[in-house]
Amino acid sequence: MNYNRHIEGIIDCFKATTKKINVDQPKGDVFNQILDYVSRPARSQAPITPRILLIGPYGSGRRTQASALAKKYDIVNVSTSSLIKEAIANETVLGLAIKPHFQRRSAIPDSLIVPLLIERLGKLDCISRGWVLHGFPRNRDQAEVLERNGFAPNRVFFMDIPPDSIMERVTLRYLDPITGERYHMLFNPPPTQEIRDRLTQKANDNEANIRTRINVFYNNVRHMIDYYENIGIHVNADQDPNTVFESIESGIVNPIPKSYEENS
Repeated sequence: MNYNRHIEGIIDCFKATTKKINVDQPKGDVFNQILDYVSRPARSQAPITPRILLIGPYGSGRRTQASALAKKYDIVNVSTSSLIKEAIANETVLGLAIKPHFQRRSAIPDSLIVPLLIERLGKLDCISRGWVLHGFPRNRDQAEVLERNGFAPNRVFFMDIPPDSIMERVTLRYLDPITGERYHMLFNPPPTQEIRDRLTQKANDNEANIRTRINVFYNNVRHMIDYYENIGIHVNADQDPNTVFESIESGIVNPIPKSYEENS
């Protein structure tokens, strides 16, 4: 009696992973059905073709998380800055047009960035495997352009981190020009004084420049939060990278929360 009273509620709790099996048959057949079910790969709620967008300020760890996602899910890591550098190095038509802006460290017009990005997202590997994009869009107008061209994301993560934490991350990181190894004076200091003495820092990683970039980001991001309100998920990026990755992964493999769906 207790079984019959409670079984429907138990099944409802585990409906996503439940399979009913008729046990009124030989034990071997029952066993084989159970073994077949538990041997199958787990069903995922993740999009069949992930189109993931990471939005966060400079120093929030977007590049690190994009790399980890691309490696685990075999999707294409689309970095706007990498596309720009590749186009310039390959001396493509767009690369030659972008180069003067890049050398002056001035803003690159959308009329040059958008075609470069659309071309990459339209390639077969992105279409068939999916992608994780970071570095674009940086404002609502760019987000709308992305959607108009048929490349709307199906998962958007806002990587939230306080400005003080960004300053601590960015202004204390250095590069070993000989080995290419990256160090952080607080979290990953160089092992020897010899290495410390030869470290260099990016010219842009100074406090004044970082604060300017942070202000620009927060002035624009509120409009993107509104634009992606139905699929946007906020992640605390002021944590260990592995913890941040777990939070992002949870948002990928689980359905969009009902609170988002109800507003869509």
